[in-house]
Amino acid sequence: MTTRAVPFHCPYCGDEDLRPHGATHGTWECRACLRAFSLRFVGQLAPGTTADRIQGQQ
Repeated sequence: MTTRAVPFHCPYCGDEDLRPHGATHGTWECRACLRAFSLRFVGQLAPGTTADRIQGQQ
């Protein structure tokens, strides 16, 4: 796994012109809509797992 994964699209406008923002890991800026945002990898789910099961709601 790489230490820095690159998002392909801005989560706000969908544009592809993204650049790293500042020195903080996981922060990006969109040059099209001029927004800065951060992304964080939480983890992988086991096959067949849903968010409801993780929170104890079945």
